[in-house]
Order: sequence, then C-alpha cells, then structure tokens
Amino acid sequence: MQVAWRQIGVVATFWLTTNLSITYGQSSNTSGAVTTGNQSAVPTSSASARLNLQQCIDIAQQNNITVRQGQLTVANSDLQLRQSRLNLLPTTNFQANQGVNGGRSINPQSNEFVQQTIISGSYQLNASATLYNGMVLRNTVKQNDLSLKASQEELTASRNNVSLTVAQSYLNVLTGQEQLLVAQRQADVARAQIDRTQKLVNAGSVPESNLLELQATLASNELDIVNAQNTLDLAKVSLLQAMNVPINQAFEVEPINVPDPGLNPYTENVQQIFDIAVGNLPEIKGADLRVKSAALGVQVAKGGLYPTLSFNGNLSSIYSSAASKQQVPNGSIQQTQQIIAFYTDPTGAQQPIYATAPGYDTRNITYIDQLNNNFNQSLSLFLRVPIFQGNLSRNRITTAKIQQQNAELTAQNTRLTLRQQIETAYTNMRAGANRYRATQAQVVSLERAFQFAESRLNAGAINATDYSIAKTNLDRARASLVQAKYDYVFRTKILDYYQNKPLSF
Repeated sequence: MQVAWRQIGVVATFWLTTNLSITYGQSSNTSGAVTTGNQSAVPTSSASARLNLQQCIDIAQQNNITVRQGQLTVANSDLQLRQSRLNLLPTTNFQANQGVNGGRSINPQSNEFVQQTIISGSYQLNASATLYNGMVLRNTVKQNDLSLKASQEELTASRNNVSLTVAQSYLNVLTGQEQLLVAQRQADVARAQIDRTQKLVNAGSVPESNLLELQATLASNELDIVNAQNTLDLAKVSLLQAMNVPINQAFEVEPINVPDPGLNPYTENVQQIFDIAVGNLPEIKGADLRVKSAALGVQVAKGGLYPTLSFNGNLSSIYSSAASKQQVPNGSIQQTQQIIAFYTDPTGAQQPIYATAPGYDTRNITYIDQLNNNFNQSLSLFLRVPIFQGNLSRNRITTAKIQQQNAELTAQNTRLTLRQQIETAYTNMRAGANRYRATQAQVVSLERAFQFAESRLNAGAINATDYSIAKTNLDRARASLVQAKYDYVFRTKILDYYQNKPLSF
C-alpha cells in the first residue's frame, strides 16, 4: 500500500489549485500577515481526539515551515511595494547643529576672530522631489507589485502542496483502517468455522486434522491483523508528521464516505486537462508573473541611461552667542567728548582737539531675532546627465535581460513539468482503473469460490486445506480491492483538481 501511495506522490506536486484553500477553509491572508508562533498540536480535549480532514489541513498549514517562510516572503514583498510607492513622494530632512567653541574663535555673525567662548547653532530644512529619472521609480512600483502577486501565488502553491500531502496521508489512514476491518472480519469467519469444526470433531464426523488446518488459518489471519495494525500505526505517524506535530498524541480520523468509483472512462483527455490546469495552477501564475516582473526590471535598468531632474528647496538660519549690536541707552542720545587729534599751541605745547559724538551701548542680539535676521530660503533645479560611469548602466541592463531570460526558461520548465505530471497522473489513473476493475472481478469470483468451498467443507466433500486456500485467496483479494479502490479514487481526484474541481468524496 505504501509503495502505491509513493507512486502517486510522483504526480502530486502540481495537484491542487487555489480552490483548495476555500474547500479546506484555509486562511485567505496572503498579503503580508505572518504567522510565526508555536506549533499547533492535536486537540486533546478527550482521551483520543477525533479529527476530520479540514482540521488536519488547518494544523498543517499553521505548522509547516515552508508555508511560514512563504508568508515572510509575501510580507517582505509587500513592504518593498509600499516603500517603492513612498519613493514617489518628496523627501524632507531637518538638520540642526549646536556647538560650543572656546578660546580664539570665529564669530559666525560677523566672521571676525574673537577671544571668547561662543555658543552657536545652525538649522536647516531641506526638501527634494524627483521630477524625472527615466521612469525608474514608476517602473519599480510596477515591478514590485508583480513580485508581490507572484509571491502570493507561490505561497498558495506551497499551501496546496501541504494540503495534498495531508490529504494523501489522511487517505492512507482510512485505507489502513478499512484493511484492518477486513482482516478482523476474516479472523471472525475463521473462528466461526473453527467452532463448527470443533463440534464436528467432537462428534467424530470429521478428522481432527481439519481442525488443525483451520487453527493454522486463524493464526495466519491474526498475523494479518497485526500487520494491518502496524500499517495503520505507520499511516497515522505519517499523518502527524505531515501536520508537523509530535507523534506521541492519540487521535482518530473521521471517516470519509468514499463510494465505490464507477468504471466509466475518464471524460477529459491529457490536452484538455493541461489547458485547464495552465489557467488555474498557482505555480503557472507565479512563474508568468515573475516573467513580467523581470521584463519591468529591464526597463528599470534602462532608466539609468536617462538624465535625472530633481527639484530642491531649503530653509535655514543660524545663531551665535557672540552676535551683538550697538544700541542707544535709555532711548536718548548722550553726547561724549572724544579726542580726535592734537595741535601745537604758540608755546609749543601739544593740545587735544575734542569732538562731540553720541554714546552707544553694545548688547547681545536675542535668539529669536537672530533666527529671523538670518533666515534664508532657496529653490533650485538639479539636473544630472550620465555620460560615462564605467559602463555600469549597460551592464545592469545586460544583467536584467539575463534575469528575464532565466524567468522565461523557468516558466517554460514549469509548464513542461506540469504536462509531464498530468501525463503521468493520467496514465496512473488508467492503470488504477484497470487494476480496480480486475480486482473487483477477482473478488466476485473468489467470493463464489469460497462460498462453494465452505459448502463443500460443511458437507465433508473437501478437506480444511482446500478451504484454507480458498479463504486465503479471498482475503488477499479483498485487501487488494481496498487498496485499489482508494488508489483509483485518489488518482481521479488529482486529475479533477487539475481542472479546478472541488475536492469532494
């Protein structure tokens, strides 16, 4: 059984579409919400929790590392998009400088050398806006928007892959449970036959060897029960590991009504399934968005060849504690006598020549007055024309084109892989249908043969060995039918999801 499911896993990578998130009730937050908390465990409200498929997928979505990394990638892409949009707005900066100078310093007010301690400050408010730069900013916004959408599609693909793994493991558990029931029913039939044969042996109607043969058959059936239980336990471990929770938790899964599949041929062919899948799978959408984003990356790189025109504005002012002014004291002019020259009198003595001048007081200029007096405004246009930059812009364009070609090849490879997966899935589906059809016919034939053998054993027409062979063949066929049933159903569901059909049993 495990080998068959591993073969199915070959075609499982691209199975689910975005509708799986809706079918299973997954979170729709793919635009930046990040879940990085602790792992979710299986609910333990009772001695043995009972989980359905949706609950198992929800737990796996919360715990899966790849999904959580994808959420971080989406959050980072969303941040880059918002930043690129903000880059379209003008930038504004405020700068302030406050200092103390001692000893011989320059008075910033008069640019004179003074011998004193000066406290000074300068303040600037700058604003700039890019008017044109080869459409680099706008193309960057478009590129980041496509990158965000691609990240969201890739996150959806990761979630779908996790959901597929859980669904596969869930069906493995159901298969193991049904095979265990088949083995138990086979043992019950053997016990009933042993009880009847024991009575016949006691009555002397049949030899004791018949009873020993039946007891050996029962021992084989009990071994089948042990093997089926081991297979079921391993399937549960695989399901817990798919949910990324510890395996030391008891739980049961709710059964899914999986009716016997019909034997009618699958209606769609490989090309029809591929055409529908190309328009629905998030892997394809994400790869195409990466191609478009890379094409815009080339345009961003080409913008480096064009001139850049920007608009700048500046407001500034300064302050200095050494700044001073002369002021008339008390609001009135006081006359002062000052010697302006000397002359020689008749006696030959030097006599001063006086002049009358108004008197002033020197006072510091206030902080607010200095800011107002020194306030400066400026507007400017800045043009930068690239002439030669070591071929940097050309090399960036070449690199962007290489990235574009790589994205195109990745998209082509994704489509090629998808077609190969669909071809493999379709071939496996047809093989599963043939196997189920043949196994179903085999069970019908072996049931009739067993009923005939049981009747002949009861009539004493055959020995217990022939009866055991007939029963063993029927037991094996029934177990194979259970495996073939789930195998075929799962293969058809893979093809259904390529066509955007909801998962339903």
